[in-house]
Amino acid sequence: MVRQTDKQPSVLRSLDWWTILIYLALLAFGWISVCGASYTYGDTDIFSLDTRSGMQIVWIGTSIVLGFVLLMLDDRFYDTFAFFIYGALVLLLIATIFNPHEIKGSRSWLVLGPVRLQPAEFAKFATALAVSKLMSTYGFMMGNWKHFAAACGVVLLPMLCIVMQKETGSALVYFSFFLMFYREGMAGSILFTAVAMVIYFVVGIRFEDVMLWSTPTSVGKFTVLLLVQIFTASMVYVYCQNRKQFWQILLYTLGITVASLLFSRFVIPFDVVWVQTALTAFLIGFLVYEGLGTRVRHYFFIALFAVGSVLFFNLADYVLNDVMQPHQRVRINVLLGLDEDLSGAGYNVHQSEIAIGSGGLQGKGFLNGTQTKLKFVPEQDTDFIFCTVGEEEGFLGSSFVLLLFLALILRLIKLAERQTFKFGRVYGYSVLSIFLFHVFINVGMVLGLTPVIGIPLPFFSYGGSSLWGFTFLLFIFLRIDAGRNLIRT
Repeated sequence: MVRQTDKQPSVLRSLDWWTILIYLALLAFGWISVCGASYTYGDTDIFSLDTRSGMQIVWIGTSIVLGFVLLMLDDRFYDTFAFFIYGALVLLLIATIFNPHEIKGSRSWLVLGPVRLQPAEFAKFATALAVSKLMSTYGFMMGNWKHFAAACGVVLLPMLCIVMQKETGSALVYFSFFLMFYREGMAGSILFTAVAMVIYFVVGIRFEDVMLWSTPTSVGKFTVLLLVQIFTASMVYVYCQNRKQFWQILLYTLGITVASLLFSRFVIPFDVVWVQTALTAFLIGFLVYEGLGTRVRHYFFIALFAVGSVLFFNLADYVLNDVMQPHQRVRINVLLGLDEDLSGAGYNVHQSEIAIGSGGLQGKGFLNGTQTKLKFVPEQDTDFIFCTVGEEEGFLGSSFVLLLFLALILRLIKLAERQTFKFGRVYGYSVLSIFLFHVFINVGMVLGLTPVIGIPLPFFSYGGSSLWGFTFLLFIFLRIDAGRNLIRT
């Protein structure tokens, strides 16, 4: 039974209306963008259900109704049935793998007559509920490896199913949950290791064939090994609290590396990477020796980090050339500047950059964009819809849209922090992480800053599945937040 306090006489008065207003504003601007992106010269009725702008109104209307229904449910419903909802969505994801309908090379869609649904969009809120339920159970500790592995398993299971549907972009979204894990106590070293791996991959691949200072030394390999040594020394300082060893490692490795480079440049040319590899091996041996002598576990973990870094660095080229699909490899090469390919993999990004640049400061006006009206940008009303904002609304309109998303993110942080129960806080930060990932990657790929992985921009990209999925995410959290201070008797 729920007894309402004087400060919270009803659920509607307990709702965070600022977030709802931001949601409605994003829906409005999203429809304007879909209308601009799908409009063809000569169309007389943008509200017709035969047009994508007309159908988007249907999706928006049903999303608002769906949000209202979610708010009317008891907030304890989401806690109680979290695992049931998760299990149902995972089964649906597995069933979709064997779906005979393949759309654009992906088996992620269920075709039900004229309606197409993408279960992967709904699996996000189901996963957020399940991992929140797990992490809010009594005795759960993020520092416990078994508990942490269980939480990772809940996140990675639907991710694996989505990969098997050949929908890699949607699967990558699940890595955003690790931001929530970090907020809830995951070791910062794990997040740092992930960031370091990305740096190794980008730098190693991008500059692998560039030679350093007229020597037979690859800039990519040289830089990555130097970073491994610097990162390792820094971790000794941070985790082992040993300033002396930090300076010793740094000075010895940098000194020998610089001396070898000078020798290779002015005396006998040779590959300095061999010296760096030997230094790294010696450093790993030193860390293991210190760990055995001092019985401090951190030395072993740092040594493991160094070993993993070297292995990952050497496998990066193999992963790019032998593991990734050809279209994925081309996209990464284009992003890193290794290939230009303006007529192939780089075409979408190149055309979207032209569209955004042509908008200038104030834009060309509603329905007046030339790049989008002439359909130069593929997927311009779905994955690349932000280029329509840039062309028609210009820098000012694009900035306003990004400020709206920033306001939503900041509001979600505030709501998550004020939760009185761990379930609500974990779910709130899961929602925040998913939205942040989508906005950052989608806008980044339109601007040519991140790889093109094909994920929608929340509340803007055309389609019912993504719009409903984001509405589920947001309004479940708003309902949980509305019941945070209710006294239950």
